[in-house]
Amino acid sequence: MIDHYRNLFNQQQWFESGLCWTVVQPLDEEITVDDLLWRLNGGRDPEERIMAYPREEAGEEFLPVLFVYEGEGAWGFLEFSHGFATPDHVLAELSKKSRVWMTTWHFNGGYTILYAADGKIRARMRNFVFAEHIIEEGDPSILAEFRAMLDRLDREDYRGKLSAAFAFIEASTGMGIEAEWLDVEEAPVIVLDNWE
Repeated sequence: MIDHYRNLFNQQQWFESGLCWTVVQPLDEEITVDDLLWRLNGGRDPEERIMAYPREEAGEEFLPVLFVYEGEGAWGFLEFSHGFATPDHVLAELSKKSRVWMTTWHFNGGYTILYAADGKIRARMRNFVFAEHIIEEGDPSILAEFRAMLDRLDREDYRGKLSAAFAFIEASTGMGIEAEWLDVEEAPVIVLDNWE
C-alpha cells in the first residue's frame, strides 16, 4: 500500500507541497455528507462551486478548498489548496458519533497525523517525517502500527513517510485516494468560509 502512494506522489508531485486529508467514518447511519460539511464549515453550509481547473484555481483562494470522496462507510475530504489543517475544535465536532483520521502538511512542515473519536482528539503525532523530532500526544497504542510503518522505512525516505500516512489511514478506514481522481476539470469543490 505504501508503494501505491509512492506512485501517487510520483504522479502528483504537488502533493508534497501541502494538503490535508481527513477521513470520517460515521457511526450513525443518519449522519450525511451534508452534516459533515456543515461541521467542517463551523456550523454553516459551505460554498459549493465548479472549478474549471481546480488545482490551479484553488491556489488563488485564501480559504480551504476541498475535494469530497465517498467510500464504503466513510467520507474523505482533501484540502489541496494550501495544506490548511482542520482545526482541533472542528475535528472534535466531526468526531461526534464518528471516527476521524487526518494527516496534513504544508510548505513550512507541520507533518501531522491524528485520530479523533467521541468528540475528542485521542492521538496525534507531529513531525512524523523526522524521527528525532517526533512529538506524540494521547494514547500511543492508536498510532502504534503507523510508528511501525515509519520504523521500517529509511530515515530520510520522506516521500515514503508521507505515503505511509495515507497507507495507514486507508488500512484503518478502507478509504484511499486514486491518482485519476485528482486530474479533473470542471469539477465540484467545496470552499470552507467559516471553519475557524
